Amino acid sequence: MGDRFAVIVGSGFAGLGMAIRLKQAGIDDFVVLERSGDVGGTWRDNTYPGCMCDVPSHLYSFSFARKSDWTCTYPKQAEIWDYLRDCAARFRVMPHIRFEHELTAAAWDDASARWSITTNRGELSARFLILGTGPLSEPRLPDVPGIDSFTGTLFHSARWQHEHQITGERVAVVGTGASAIQLIPEVQPKVARLTVFQRTAPWVLPHRNRDLNAVDRWLSRNLPFTQQLRRLGIYLGREMLVYGFTVDPRVMGLAERAARRHMHRQVTDPALRAKLTPHYRLGCKRILISNDYYPALTQRNVEVVTERIAEIRPHSVVTADGVEREVDTIICGTGFHVTDMPTAERVQGREGVTLAEHWDGSPQAYLGTTVAGYPNLFFLTGPNTGLGHTSLVYMIESQISYVLDAMRTSLRRGMATVDVRPDVLEAYNSRLQRRMQTTVWITGGCASWYIDSKGRNSALWPGLTWPFRRRTARFDPAAYTFRPPVRGAAAA
Repeated sequence: MGDRFAVIVGSGFAGLGMAIRLKQAGIDDFVVLERSGDVGGTWRDNTYPGCMCDVPSHLYSFSFARKSDWTCTYPKQAEIWDYLRDCAARFRVMPHIRFEHELTAAAWDDASARWSITTNRGELSARFLILGTGPLSEPRLPDVPGIDSFTGTLFHSARWQHEHQITGERVAVVGTGASAIQLIPEVQPKVARLTVFQRTAPWVLPHRNRDLNAVDRWLSRNLPFTQQLRRLGIYLGREMLVYGFTVDPRVMGLAERAARRHMHRQVTDPALRAKLTPHYRLGCKRILISNDYYPALTQRNVEVVTERIAEIRPHSVVTADGVEREVDTIICGTGFHVTDMPTAERVQGREGVTLAEHWDGSPQAYLGTTVAGYPNLFFLTGPNTGLGHTSLVYMIESQISYVLDAMRTSLRRGMATVDVRPDVLEAYNSRLQRRMQTTVWITGGCASWYIDSKGRNSALWPGLTWPFRRRTARFDPAAYTFRPPVRGAAAA
C-alpha cells in the first residue's frame, strides 16, 4: 500500500468525517483502514433488536450533510448506518477505504518521520496517523469465573447472532445499560423465561420519540432553515443540562422525581420497584430513556436478579447467594473497553513505548487529540471528549477541524513532525481533572465506565461543548514542538 500522507483507522462518524474533510481540502493521498467489510463503526456493529440512538435525529448528523428524511425524532440504528454509507458514497471516499484491513501495529520511526503501520493484509507508512476507532468499538464480556465453560449460546449485544433463534428459550441478559434496556423489551415476548442480571439499577426517563410525518420531512427537505432551527434548538436545550452534570448535581433532583414517577406508573409491585430504584445521583451513570423497559420487566416470564453473578457453569448461571438458574442463551449487555482501548496496545511512540504503557490505565490527551511523545498522531473521540448530554458528532467535527489545521500548519512551516509539549499536556489535564471533581460523575455515588483504573474520569468532557469547539477552531502552534525534515530524507 506504500507511503501515504495520512492513514485513518476506522470508518464510523470519526473516520468518515476526517476522510471527507481531507478530500474537501484537496488532499487525496490517504487511506482508511477498516477491519470490517463495510463502513459504519458502532452503527454497523450494533444490530441488536431495538437498537436506536438516544440523541435526537436532527442533531445526529454531520453539519455539512444534514439528513432530511429521518423517520422519527430519535434515529434508529439502520437509518444511521444507511446515512453513513450514503455519506461515504456521496462524498466519494469509498475508493480510499481498505476493507478487511485491521491495524495490528503502528510504530513511529524518528529517522524517516513516518508511522510504520502493519495490518493483517500488509504494511504501509504514513506521515500522519489518525485514530478514529471510537470508545464503543471493542465489546467487553463480563469477567466471571467459568464463562468459557458455558455450552449454550453466549454473545455480546454488539455481536448479535441473528441466526440464533431464542424463541422458547431460557435467556439471561447480563447488564442493564443503554443496550440492554433497548433489547430486553424485544426479547421478552419471544422467550420462555428471561432472567435479567442487574448490577446497578439505572435511572430511566420517559422516551419522547415520535414519528416524523410527511410534512416534517417536506419542511426539512425544501426549507432547510427549518431543520437548522430545530437543530439549533435541540443543541441549546441539551447544553442546558450541563449545569446539573458539572456545576450543581442537586439540580438533577428534578429529573430524579420525573424518573421515579415514570417507574411508579409502570411498575406496581413494591418488591420489584425496590430492585429497580437507583441509589445514586441521576447522571452519575448514563441516563437512559425508554417507555417499554419497565413494562417488560413486569411480565410473568421475567425475573430481575440483583445478586452478583459468582459463576457460570456449562448450563447455568450461579449467583453469590448460591442460587443456580439454568439458561440456554446468555446475552451480555456489558459495555465496551473504553478507558483500556485495545488499540492503545498496538501503537508505539518515539521511545518505543506503547500508548497503553504510557497511559498506565488512565488515558490522557491534549484536547482529546494529541499525546506527547507520539508525533503526528491524532485522536478523534479521544480521552475526555465523550458526552453525557448531547451529540458526539459535534465534538468529532471540532476535532477534525483542529487536526486539519495542524496538518496545514506543519506543511506551511515545512516541518516533518508536530508533537504536543509535555508541560502543555500535563497542565491541560490537571485543569480538566480539577474541574471534574465537582461533577456528578465523581460526586454522584456510583461506579461507571467513565472512571478508569486510576479513579479518574478519562471518558467525558466536563462542560459545555461550545468552548471545546472554540478551543479547537484553530490549531495552537505554541502548544507544540516542531521538527524540520532530516537532511536527505524524502519529503511528503
